[in-house]
Amino acid sequence: MAEEKINLDADENAEDVKINTPNSEETKSSDKEISEEENTGKKKKSKKDKREAKIEELKEKLHDLQDKHLRLQAEFDNFRRRTMMEKVELIKSGGESVLVKILPVIDDFERALDSLKDISDDDAGKQGTSLIYIKFEEFLKQNNVKEIECLHQDFDVDLHEALTKIPAPKKKLKGKVVDVIQKGYLLNEKVIRFAQVVIGE
Repeated sequence: MAEEKINLDADENAEDVKINTPNSEETKSSDKEISEEENTGKKKKSKKDKREAKIEELKEKLHDLQDKHLRLQAEFDNFRRRTMMEKVELIKSGGESVLVKILPVIDDFERALDSLKDISDDDAGKQGTSLIYIKFEEFLKQNNVKEIECLHQDFDVDLHEALTKIPAPKKKLKGKVVDVIQKGYLLNEKVIRFAQVVIGE
């Protein structure tokens, strides 16, 4: 009986030992669970890092696109302004080439009137020539063509073209226009023909 009691105590102790000391399979499974939790934590962290990196990349792309859009809009505004200015210039000086080609005809009329100055004013030829010249002058005024005033004016390279220099007849005419060989003209304040002049020195 004593032997049976000892055996029973030994069996109970063995069970207690089994309960208190986990077996190797249980420890392995718990280790796996811990390592899986760590891995999922790392995966979550790496996914978060990837997301943040992606967000930053998208923010940079958005910023670049906004910048490109603003630049494109500014370029378009500049282009629109430039084309409007060009249109205005074209409208202003649309008939410039025609008007430039008419100017020699005006010169011929002035020469004709100069040659007719000795003839009396009652002459029909002189009156007709004067009338046509006046109409030509009116036509030029209507198209904003103005003659460049240059006789006895200071020489201006923006308006005049010097053909030669001669001794000035008076001291006050030094460096000024003494004679006009060919008249110059402006169209809307733009020179379409320079005045050919002689300068006193």
